[in-house]
Amino acid sequence: MGLKECYAAIGGDYEGVVGRLRSEKIVKKFVLKFLNDASYDLLVKSLAEGNYEEAFRASHTIKGICQNLGFGKLGDSSSRLTEVLRGGSIAGSEDLVEEVKADYQMTADAIRKFEAECEG
Repeated sequence: MGLKECYAAIGGDYEGVVGRLRSEKIVKKFVLKFLNDASYDLLVKSLAEGNYEEAFRASHTIKGICQNLGFGKLGDSSSRLTEVLRGGSIAGSEDLVEEVKADYQMTADAIRKFEAECEG
């Protein structure tokens, strides 16, 4: 799987991010670093603990990274979650939390597949 195919698998904007960052090599570097970012783990932990202020910050970080890297699907769902958490709760938004988790897993799986092919 090449970088363009990885973006297609995650509903991302390959052309947009390459145009913005001006190099597929730079995009690849940051896409592979995405898996090392601890924001998702912090989001899940904070939600489980009911710490919605910390969950807001983690979701906001994920949203920003996704916007910078053109990760459309995860960017959209994390953006909606950020707005819900801005209110200090997730009441009635449990489905949205599950959507973010699913979108994150899909994104991470595609990046891992891309990474494995880069190394292989």
